[in-house]
Amino acid sequence: MIHSLAVKLTLSFLLIGVVGAILVALLTGLRTRFEFDRFLSSRDQEAISQTLTSYYTNHTNWLGVEESLADDPRTAFYSRRITLLDANHTVVLGGRSYHEGDSISDAESVGGQSISVSGRIVGYVLVPQVDRFVRSTTENHPMPEMAFLERVAWAAAVSAGVAALIALVLGSLLARTLTRPVRELTAATQAMAAGKLDQQVRVRSRDEIGQLAASFNRMTSDLAQASQARRQMTADLAHDLRTPLTILRGYTEGLKDGRIQGNATLYGVMHREVEHLRHLVDDLRILSLADAGELPLNRRAIDPSALIERAGLAYIVQAEQSGLAVNVTSVCDLPSILVDTDRLTQVLNNLVSNALRHTTHGAISLSVSKQDSHILLQVSDTGSGIAPEDLPHIFDRFYRADKARQRDDSGASGLGLAIAKAIIDAHGGTISVESTLGQGTTFTISLPIASSLSVSGFGGEATKT
Repeated sequence: MIHSLAVKLTLSFLLIGVVGAILVALLTGLRTRFEFDRFLSSRDQEAISQTLTSYYTNHTNWLGVEESLADDPRTAFYSRRITLLDANHTVVLGGRSYHEGDSISDAESVGGQSISVSGRIVGYVLVPQVDRFVRSTTENHPMPEMAFLERVAWAAAVSAGVAALIALVLGSLLARTLTRPVRELTAATQAMAAGKLDQQVRVRSRDEIGQLAASFNRMTSDLAQASQARRQMTADLAHDLRTPLTILRGYTEGLKDGRIQGNATLYGVMHREVEHLRHLVDDLRILSLADAGELPLNRRAIDPSALIERAGLAYIVQAEQSGLAVNVTSVCDLPSILVDTDRLTQVLNNLVSNALRHTTHGAISLSVSKQDSHILLQVSDTGSGIAPEDLPHIFDRFYRADKARQRDDSGASGLGLAIAKAIIDAHGGTISVESTLGQGTTFTISLPIASSLSVSGFGGEATKT
């Protein structure tokens, strides 16, 4: 049983080549023989007519005509096969169909060729259709015409064989060319099944197989990145859980053993660590719901300027304590956006708190504007900025530009921006970032206006605030 695709394709090409060559040789041979036979028949008939005309001119009758035909090499074969009639349609030579002396009607002699001498019809000749091959085999030596046909047939057979051989060689090469990327893809998928996800195959063409190879490369790259992100997330999650758990374990063991005494400061530290764990668990739950497309949103139409102003007021005191200014810029009569105010407030609070954390001088700016059918919310700072190599990963989970990954006093888990992106995506919007190292960062949120959404398509209240 044949399992190799290359062998199947090679045999298919070979079969097609052989069948095609045989058909071409057969049809060419039959057509050549037919046309050549027509040519010979026309030539023979003309030769017989000339011989008979010459004979009657010389003898003025048909006596002894059979011997004359037999003595002529051009007409010897037909001497006992043709039918010769005189001017009165009486059979002179009957051939194999008639007897001498029989009379043939005009209708029967129409198929014959008339023989004229000095403008007068002196007879009719009927030349039968004969098989040239039979003619050749009935004689002691082959006719040149039949030898020609045999050579043509032999050349056609040789050509068919050569064509089949070429089809085999070309079919084998083409089959190997076509199946090479398939074999590479097979080997790569087997390696992936063994756990090696970073497989890449060479894209050799731009056809369907080339597109398949390119899609495979993109898939393996995404899988490798996802696997790396999963491992990194597991390591980061273990790190973020280990720190508060280690602190809590140390304090609880000290309290249990009596080595330390409980006090308000100690209980405050333990409470902060528990709160950090609770926030981490809540953030992971939000991300898992967003990944499953089940993040609950209680949407309602709201003025986007109100969201910006609320976020600015929430952090104005903290900003002033850090010597920073908070600037809020809005536009009057902006169209409403249909959002979950609690979720969007969470996003804005995260962006503003990050801006305060990384800004030591200058100001935090919040603005809102309209662009086409979308509302743009922007949070800008004049802080330290983000390095270009970190920008593509800024929304990755647990990603921190600080490779040391030390948790700061704020207890940030590294999930804030990932959650912000998940919430904005759930609203059908986008979030992007622009930053210049040492000059500041700007986050831009784009949300569709309420009039471009189907209010009936969302759960929750849809009242204007």
